[in-house]
Amino acid sequence: MKNDLFSMENKVVIFTGGCGNLGQVMVRSLLDYGATVAVPNRSDKFDASFDEYKNAGKLKVFLADLKSTESTREAFAAIHEAYGKIDVLVNCAAYGGGAGGKSCEFRLDKVDDETWNEGIDGTIGVIFRCTREVIGYFKKQGYGNIVNVGSMYGLISPDFTIYGDDIPWSPPTYGTGKAGVRQFTRYSAAALARDNIRVNCLTPGPFPVITDKSNMEFIGRLQNKTMMKRTGKAEELCGALLLLASDASSFMTATNIVVDGGMTEW
Repeated sequence: MKNDLFSMENKVVIFTGGCGNLGQVMVRSLLDYGATVAVPNRSDKFDASFDEYKNAGKLKVFLADLKSTESTREAFAAIHEAYGKIDVLVNCAAYGGGAGGKSCEFRLDKVDDETWNEGIDGTIGVIFRCTREVIGYFKKQGYGNIVNVGSMYGLISPDFTIYGDDIPWSPPTYGTGKAGVRQFTRYSAAALARDNIRVNCLTPGPFPVITDKSNMEFIGRLQNKTMMKRTGKAEELCGALLLLASDASSFMTATNIVVDGGMTEW
């Protein structure tokens, strides 16, 4: 392996949200460091570049709807049956307003109950359910490790002056839910430490997917919000992820690692 300190050899990782833009890059880093990765998702969205891992039995998608407790429970049971253990849970899945390509109103008086509830469930509710369902497996084996994925908007408010009329504004549900992820990390770490279960948080800053259709004027304004005057590249999350997912962080719990080019510090 590249570095024994961060080795993921012989570790089974459940990675929710692993089929997303950032998720796929982080999943690949875990695979490259030796992990076996199980991704509960409604469909398999990995391209052919992941086939070598699948063929080697290192990567598998388990069909699941993480909005459903029953479906989540069944997927986790299938993963445990397939591999005999679960070492790490990475809670990266998100849906609803502000996640998964869907936006909702930023004006508070225009947000209806259904949109609010879905957005909150899609940021903190899904993390709660997945955490709850994995605890039993961790307790039985005597250890476990959870990495929650937050957001800079769980730490700061969006600066709405950088948005234009044609750009979806970050909705109130997303930042509110992601702030909850940070607190839930603290709470879970305190509650589960007696069971030898660690819980930490990884908080990304601005990591937009830039394509030929991107509004580069907006991207430029976003870049200017960071100390480093650029947005992040997906692979720049992998070092922090490997630290938290591996035994290199064996004396770390309740920690939040922010990867944001300094954006939230001024």
